[in-house]
Amino acid sequence: MLRNQIIDRIQKNKTCLCVGLDTDASKLPLHLQGKPDAILEFNKQIIEATSDYCVAYKINTAFYECLGARGWEIMKETLRYIPKGIFTIADAKRGDIGNTSAMYAKAFFDQMAFDAVTVSPYMGSDSIKPFLEFKNKFTIVLALTSNAGSADFEQQKIGPDYLYERVLRTSKEWGTTENMMYVVGATKAEALLKIREIVPHHFLLIPGVGAQGGNLEEVIKYGAIKNEVGLLVNSSRQILYASDGEDFAEKAKEEAMKFQGII
Repeated sequence: MLRNQIIDRIQKNKTCLCVGLDTDASKLPLHLQGKPDAILEFNKQIIEATSDYCVAYKINTAFYECLGARGWEIMKETLRYIPKGIFTIADAKRGDIGNTSAMYAKAFFDQMAFDAVTVSPYMGSDSIKPFLEFKNKFTIVLALTSNAGSADFEQQKIGPDYLYERVLRTSKEWGTTENMMYVVGATKAEALLKIREIVPHHFLLIPGVGAQGGNLEEVIKYGAIKNEVGLLVNSSRQILYASDGEDFAEKAKEEAMKFQGII
């Protein structure tokens, strides 16, 4: 998918919501638990209820990989159910030596046909560049994450910069705004002003709004790009588990609609 297609959908739908399909089998509504293909049925109903109110879906692959071969099939079938024109992200956090990264890229871009994949920059440029070689695909680099452990490395100083700032300054030379995005946690919204000084035009994937306590208004205020927005604000648990009853899809839709009109 092209950058301008993402921007067009943001402007058309008046939202920058990314719905996280991080579906946990133990948290499914009781009437679905134990049924064959319960996760797939849950995902389909969530997609049907929310697809008019979002611009992207993010699948955290761990929730599917843990199920073995069937989990990969469910992930692929879920992808097929997502309407065309909606950006799809494999939240896989891959990254390894070049030839291994090339295989990861093939898995998610060729075999699974995701539009984007999240990657770890820890091993440097040769672990990222194989992903960037795929046309009309996005590589989403972890920069400043929303977890408490981000303080262990990402927020440590290296000379005048924090480590995450060094990641941004260095990696932005590897790709372009047409094939690279960054993960920036909503719980670190105050850092967005400095981040936008370093990467003023890249899209940012923002996890942490909702269940993790990130403030949506602050994210928009400090991180949005004029006329383009340049943000994909992810919400997973707040939408997926808005209800544990048979009305779960309708309640998910209501939560997704809350993200409209804020940009």
